[in-house]
Amino acid sequence: MRISRRKRPDKPLIPHYNLNERIRVPEVRLLDEEGNNIGVLPVAEALQKAKEQELDLVEINPKANPPVAKLIDFTRFKYQKEKEMRKQKISSHVSDIKGVRLSIRIGDHDFDIRVAQAEKFIDRGDKVKPEIMLKGRENAHPEIAFEVIKRFFSKLNELVEVRYEQDPIKQGNKITSIIIKKS
Repeated sequence: MRISRRKRPDKPLIPHYNLNERIRVPEVRLLDEEGNNIGVLPVAEALQKAKEQELDLVEINPKANPPVAKLIDFTRFKYQKEKEMRKQKISSHVSDIKGVRLSIRIGDHDFDIRVAQAEKFIDRGDKVKPEIMLKGRENAHPEIAFEVIKRFFSKLNELVEVRYEQDPIKQGNKITSIIIKKS
């Protein structure tokens, strides 16, 4: 069996709307293009009004009693709804925790690269988790690793205002911290 790697959307951007002949209720509350209430009409009469104005009859709220339908150009309505949903999707960024691995013996250039990387993550709205793995004899001197993390924090704080969400702590042979943007 072939595996498809194409990303498919979980659900359509806009919900399903019944329109024109697909509306299965006997009567609807009809609204015009501006949203003004025309009144409660039988579906056949509402469809006749839609055809006269060369518009579509779209069931906006099927759960109301009677269901609400609107006279609109469905393609334009669908486009506007998709545009709104895309805008909402873009603005709802979920913050991730991005790990930045440091070392006790890290060079200055490598250190600066990690700081620039962390700045990019912070600006994007993510949390940064600097971590130092202690190997062998380094376990005897964890205070050096704490100094490296403090230096990382102060260097990052010069570029972007940040604060600790979790202070540096030692867990086994790993020293970690979580840094977030000051709001």
